[in-house]
Amino acid sequence: MRQATLAALIAPFVLAAAPAGAADLPNRYKAPAEYYSPAPVANWQGFYVGLNGGYGWGAFHDGADWVFGRPTGGEIGFTAGYNHILAPNFVVGLESDFDFAGMKDVRSPWLGFAAASSMNDLFTIRGRVGYTVDRAMFFVTGGFAGARNTGTIGNLWTGFAGQQSTFQTGWALGAGVEYLVMPNLSVKAEYLYTSLGSDRYFSFSPNAVQASATTSQVRAGVNYHF
Repeated sequence: MRQATLAALIAPFVLAAAPAGAADLPNRYKAPAEYYSPAPVANWQGFYVGLNGGYGWGAFHDGADWVFGRPTGGEIGFTAGYNHILAPNFVVGLESDFDFAGMKDVRSPWLGFAAASSMNDLFTIRGRVGYTVDRAMFFVTGGFAGARNTGTIGNLWTGFAGQQSTFQTGWALGAGVEYLVMPNLSVKAEYLYTSLGSDRYFSFSPNAVQASATTSQVRAGVNYHF
């Protein structure tokens, strides 16, 4: 009888403590925290094609500066290349471009003599080495370069008038930065210097000219990555 009475007295306290203890237990049915997917990692690997345009200024050398001058003008063209991720932050690749250029100069160094020059069809095949920081890639580039250069001379005193185009080849060296604005789309800005080998204009004439050429180009572009 005493045990039954004791149990009856303790029971209300046990029942009152049960909900409080249950509140301390983990809730198996609690809603999970909202999930945020991580931002995609910039991936430079693969082929790409694009458009580029800018402004260039050039010069003729080997004593031809006074004849052909220093042509300047705009340019626009196409780009294609391939990137390979060599290490987590290092990218190597190969890039080629072809630009239609309107770099021209006209001069008349003395009375009765007129000359003009133009640099057109700029072409390069270059290697690239880049270092990536998040979505940006800083790169240096260098390789083969070529351009179709045209010279025109009219000399009243010798009665000579002529125009000649040559395709002069040499090397290119430059640097720039490219930025992935979307996983498959990037924009870039670069500087490119080219040195083109010497060639002879108007051979076997009274106005034969030996000329090499250099150009500097500042360009911007957009590339689509496959």
